Amino acid sequence: MTDTARPCGELTLRTLAMPGDANAAGDIFGGWVMAQMDLACGIRAAERARGRVVTAAVKEMAFDMPVKIGDTLCVYTDIARVGRTSITLSVEVWAQRYLTHSMEKVTAATFVMVALDAAGNPTPVPAA
Repeated sequence: MTDTARPCGELTLRTLAMPGDANAAGDIFGGWVMAQMDLACGIRAAERARGRVVTAAVKEMAFDMPVKIGDTLCVYTDIARVGRTSITLSVEVWAQRYLTHSMEKVTAATFVMVALDAAGNPTPVPAA
């Protein structure tokens, strides 16, 4: 890890950054990183909602540094708030640099997920 910084939240998704996800300079596309964040939030929110969820909003996302080919992308999620039909998650993405134990935070965001019933309508999130 860099300095004394540590990821916040629960490790929800780990995946390898591959050449097909990169530009000509070897930097991973931001959209691919965001898609991994969305997957992680979907997993964590569906577990909490005990059912189907969809992404309603993404707030305040900025990239601090690039992800490179070969890095292991580690997505951490923390449930910040549970509303009547929504779940707000704080998400951090850390890159474990290729063939090292070095971890660097590359981005963070807030995702809002909404629980849906079988007909696709918002439904209350069950009590914990």
